[in-house]
Amino acid sequence: MRRGRTLILVVLILIIGLAAVGYVLTQLSQPAVEVPIDIEVFAAGQNIPQGVEITEAMLKTVKIPQANIISSYYTKEEISLLVPNKVALFPLSQDALITEAMVSEKSSAVSIAGPQWASIVPPGMTAMAIPITRLSLAGYGVNDGAHVNVVGCFLFVDVDPGFQSALPNGFTALVAPGLSADVQPVLTTGPGGVAGRVELDPSLQQPFYYTPGEPQRARTVCQIMLQDVVVMKLGNFSRQTVEQQQANANNGDPATQGQPAEPSPDLVTLLVSPQDSLMLTYMVYTNAQIHLTLRNASDQSRQVTEAATLQFLLSQYNIPVPARLPYSLHPQVNILQQPFLPNDVVQVEGN
Repeated sequence: MRRGRTLILVVLILIIGLAAVGYVLTQLSQPAVEVPIDIEVFAAGQNIPQGVEITEAMLKTVKIPQANIISSYYTKEEISLLVPNKVALFPLSQDALITEAMVSEKSSAVSIAGPQWASIVPPGMTAMAIPITRLSLAGYGVNDGAHVNVVGCFLFVDVDPGFQSALPNGFTALVAPGLSADVQPVLTTGPGGVAGRVELDPSLQQPFYYTPGEPQRARTVCQIMLQDVVVMKLGNFSRQTVEQQQANANNGDPATQGQPAEPSPDLVTLLVSPQDSLMLTYMVYTNAQIHLTLRNASDQSRQVTEAATLQFLLSQYNIPVPARLPYSLHPQVNILQQPFLPNDVVQVEGN
């Protein structure tokens, strides 16, 4: 009996030991549960105006999960990379996480006692302002920091190379009165007119001198002049100093309370190369029409385009020139205009 009890006890001990070993092995084979780690990154502790040098007092740290960290964030250990070497590329709102794209090296800024805007102009570039309208600015869909294409439209006329005046030239007939012993040879002018051309009428077999019935019609051409241009500022720059802007951003500006809203902008400042700034200046002072077309900021592609002319319009879009028919529409239509709709608002002068 004693041997049987002893054998049973040994078997029970072995079973319990094997179960304990199995449990331990099972726990060891399971992957360890990772505890989320939070990383401290820098954010704006207050509103930071554009072009202002960033100081440690303007910053605060925010904890975010390590899985959400991107390489362009500035962590707490990278304070020396942010302060005091950087300036804000554009206005930073309070609590905004600061990335490398939001700041610029202070050493690359223009070290002059001038406007803070000069410090954010990239080296080798210039800021160029051009006039705009609601139509040429995509219905004011273009704003600060937008990427745009610049489209230019021009009018061309034929000119006399010597006179540099639009053709056709005018003419005056010269009449020689003859020579005598007491009169010096002179030429006098006769009737004049507009230079034309002689054509032979096939029906009458008579020559006719044709002159223009109206001034020369200009020829229009439009083309994309610049692609992927960055808009630095829509409208006027602020004439306040950096300190005034920072104080107004933190405390509000009582001087502006109760003032009417700012009118619609009539100019836009673009970041262009010096050569492109000369081209834009030429376009402005030669009355060329300039349009800005909005594009995706992440789209860095360049498109090869063909200039738009009347010939291109007819051939590219398969537009036929209407034939001269012995009948026409009634009433006579010489100008295309939008039809009036019942919901259109009519502006009455004096109201």
